[in-house]
Amino acid sequence: MAQEKKAGLLRRTSSSKKPLKEKVVLMYDEIFTDDPAKTNPRFWDELFLMKVNLEYLEGKLESLDGDEVMVVKDNINSLFHHCVLALEEEHQIKVVNALQTLCALFRGVHQKNKSATGFDIINMLVGFDKAELRMKVSHMFSVAFGELFQKMNVFVFQVTDNISQNTILEYVMINSIFEAILQIVSDVSSRGQHGYDAVVLLALLVNYRKYESVNPYIVKLSIVDDEPTLDGLGMVVHQALTEYNRQYKNKEEENHGGFFSTLTSMVGNMFIADTEEKLSVQTNEAILLALYEAVHLNRNFITVLAQSHPEIEMTAAPVTPIPTTPTSLGTTPPSLDMMHNPELPLDPNLQTSNLLITFLKYSSIVMQDTKDEHRLNSARLCLIILTCIAEDQYADAFLHDDNMNFRVNLHRMPMRHRKKAADKTIPSRPLVCAVLDLMVEFIVTHMMKEFPMDLYMRCVQIIHKLICYQKKCRIRLHYTWRELWSALINLLKFLLSNETTLLAKHNIFQLALQVVSLFNMFITYGDTFLPTPSSYDELYYEIVRMHQVFDNLYCMVLRVSTNVGQWKEPASKVTYALVNVRAIINHFNPKIESYAAVNHISQLSEDQVRSISVNVRKNVSLNTLSQDVLLKEFSSIS
Repeated sequence: MAQEKKAGLLRRTSSSKKPLKEKVVLMYDEIFTDDPAKTNPRFWDELFLMKVNLEYLEGKLESLDGDEVMVVKDNINSLFHHCVLALEEEHQIKVVNALQTLCALFRGVHQKNKSATGFDIINMLVGFDKAELRMKVSHMFSVAFGELFQKMNVFVFQVTDNISQNTILEYVMINSIFEAILQIVSDVSSRGQHGYDAVVLLALLVNYRKYESVNPYIVKLSIVDDEPTLDGLGMVVHQALTEYNRQYKNKEEENHGGFFSTLTSMVGNMFIADTEEKLSVQTNEAILLALYEAVHLNRNFITVLAQSHPEIEMTAAPVTPIPTTPTSLGTTPPSLDMMHNPELPLDPNLQTSNLLITFLKYSSIVMQDTKDEHRLNSARLCLIILTCIAEDQYADAFLHDDNMNFRVNLHRMPMRHRKKAADKTIPSRPLVCAVLDLMVEFIVTHMMKEFPMDLYMRCVQIIHKLICYQKKCRIRLHYTWRELWSALINLLKFLLSNETTLLAKHNIFQLALQVVSLFNMFITYGDTFLPTPSSYDELYYEIVRMHQVFDNLYCMVLRVSTNVGQWKEPASKVTYALVNVRAIINHFNPKIESYAAVNHISQLSEDQVRSISVNVRKNVSLNTLSQDVLLKEFSSIS
């Protein structure tokens, strides 16, 4: 019966032949009907010397029905077998053509058997009854050099859009290629050529059904402690992010020069939105995913974030056109020039950089515009990574190390009401200052109709974690805290102004509670981490100056908490959290108004308000701090 079906296939193929069919197509037809080596002993050598016709080969597989596929299974096994053999050839054309043929086979067989398990597909390709060939397949998946690794990425990406639906990966879950990936990443030469593909593939394997079953790649990645391997992984991520930053900087310089720039300046930056659209550079979520998994899973990788490299001016480097790895993640691999030169030359005149600095610069770019879905996902992933970093004690120690200062030029969103700060004015400071700057920048620039609530929550949480570390270790960070306080108060003001619109989509009380809790930390524990006593005066000044915002917030949460509804409980929490802030306002406001009335002043300056604050603190009676007095005062403001 099987021979009759093969004969039928042969007749169908023969009757459909066209006179001008190229030779490789005729050879494909022979493969699917009989053993071509019987009539031509050099068939396979000749096949892999010819240019692959991927479209025809995949179409051939697609045209077969279920029964016909099983009939020609041995033929498919034979083709796969000779592809694997060709990978060991010294002739590069044969190797490349064999790899392309394997791609077509993987994709074609998977499309015909989408519901099949990974082992069924491997059996269709290999034939598990052939023990020797099965060993060769295991070797093929484990080989740690050559273009095969790049093609492994093609197998992963092109078969399905959803990584967890790619059943071929079930095979490599058991027949691990983890050690092969590490070998590529740790070796300088192989990392330069295939490091990017290896790291992206590792990130995808780690995420394969990670919540459904035990993923061996998660376990193995979490215990890696080999320094060259971790350094190599960090180097690949660093180079990919640096390349993105370089591309953005080049576009930014192009748009800020010439007639267009002059014209926009003349009309008051009316075309900022158009300029920003032109500055769009494809984001790299794949490499961000790799960075997240490394930071999240492996505590040893945290040390890699702090390793210094010379900061080279990347704009002078030639840009080499490169083929991009086909992905569904918007992945853009770094240029080959960078990947082939992983060891950067040292120059005492160059400022040092590290992976964390490069990541912060990258984040400042992608977080500017979250209206685009890819950038929104990238911004979210950046904030998740920063959360992991802020939760790590070693990372916090490095961030706050006063002996390790860096000048970090973050990108700032163009806004009509502010001028672009000159890079030269940025001082060298501990890296935590750059993280706080990034958070403040995000808070200030994303108060918009499509409010990214989850990003704001993560942003405020990161600030909270950093301040908790400063409080715990009594680190007096010399930072412009006033900018942070102003940004947080303006955020509360925005929530109040857009209460109705935002409440229809978000629980704004949760965010308001986090913001008020930050102020409570400054009020209650600021003496342990604020740099100078005058910092308290600045804090009190900002609270009193903007007391109307806090008063309005109190009225709003009190109104909501006294009514029955879904927001009653979260609003009540904000009401209780406002006790400290309202105590300060109620304590200082009458004294400020009295001073203004006595001195016939309609509006007090900042220095005048500070002097009142200092005098009040100096002259305050200890009796006013008794429990009875405090309880009475708090009850009067509730």
